[in-house]
Amino acid sequence: MQPDLGTKNQRAAATAARPFVLSEEQEQMRRAVREFAAAEIAPNVAAWDEKNEFPLETIKKLGAMGLLGILIPADYGGAGLGYVDYVLAVEELSAVDGSIGLTVAAHNSLGTNHIFVAGNEAQRRRYVPKLASGEWLAAWALTEPGSGSDASNARTTAVKKSDRYVLNGNKTFITNGHYADAMVVIAVTDKSRGTHGLSAFVVEKGTKGFRPGKKEKKLGLCASDTSELIFEDCEIPAENLLGAEGEGFIDAMRVLDGGRISIAALAVGMARGALDAAVKYVKQRRQFGKAIAEFQGIQWKLADMATDLDAARLLTLRAAVMKDAGHKTTRESSMAKLFAGEAAVKICDEAVQLFGGYGFIKDYPVEKFYRDVKLCTIGEGTSEIQRMVISREILNVYPSRG
Repeated sequence: MQPDLGTKNQRAAATAARPFVLSEEQEQMRRAVREFAAAEIAPNVAAWDEKNEFPLETIKKLGAMGLLGILIPADYGGAGLGYVDYVLAVEELSAVDGSIGLTVAAHNSLGTNHIFVAGNEAQRRRYVPKLASGEWLAAWALTEPGSGSDASNARTTAVKKSDRYVLNGNKTFITNGHYADAMVVIAVTDKSRGTHGLSAFVVEKGTKGFRPGKKEKKLGLCASDTSELIFEDCEIPAENLLGAEGEGFIDAMRVLDGGRISIAALAVGMARGALDAAVKYVKQRRQFGKAIAEFQGIQWKLADMATDLDAARLLTLRAAVMKDAGHKTTRESSMAKLFAGEAAVKICDEAVQLFGGYGFIKDYPVEKFYRDVKLCTIGEGTSEIQRMVISREILNVYPSRG
């Protein structure tokens, strides 16, 4: 799959110059991912969903294609591409199965990216090549049973003892939790300092005192692993601290700027999959002597769905282009995630409506898209949190003059 794609900077410059037109190399990459998804993922989607089966073998194949290190420079074993390429890949995977898109997104922009962004050179060399190649899978652990949007209420602790840290606590709703070989864990090192008392650590699979807990039974995205993580006197070397002590939350917010772009791409992909299925169906379904696509009411629904989808995609690509150009994207990432997530839920809802009774049946793809897509308004910050982030950014840019 790996054509000569040029350097990341060359590609970012080309994309910035033509933000609405993809390069031939990007189109080639997108076609390769689309063909893989059609051949390797589509035939298995229903079975994986029904069995709650995590398709590890397929994920490993994505690693061999370079999609598990797409944002990582070649010096560290990655594909050396950018966020535009990344969102294209996530969209293509998610248009077939959001579970695969989510697995790839959590691995890339959360777990692996946190190590690459905040880690020192020794940590990068130790972990990133294995993660970028797909030999290892990554997870990222911030959320706790009593601490979701309010990270300052975290209870998982990391206590320094000589040359080690001892972790105690639980994390919940962790994507890839059961299968990850390396996890970035955010824990409290100084409770008195709130979010400034949170630090990040790498915990490897098999570490004494750590184990995956309950695997969640979910509404949708059932082939994606979502698990509890349990730490009971889990000792890790002091060198597993990522970044400076007390800066884990700051680094996590930087990581989430990229992660929210990937969730927007996840939403765009699932919405596109639902719209494609609906367009195909209304052309074939006949009522009152003609295809229902000939009715104006149906046509207007499709027009609104397609317009919302394109708007979501463009917001996502804008954030990706800015990220590749090295700009801060807190506002743009949240806008993309907010709009794409809510638009995708609406598009999938309309797709079910267009299918009528068949949209409620598992034999048709829109039923699964409808269940899967709701996560996009919840994961990596709810829609309500995105509105808080956006408004805060607006008020910082346009302060009151009263």
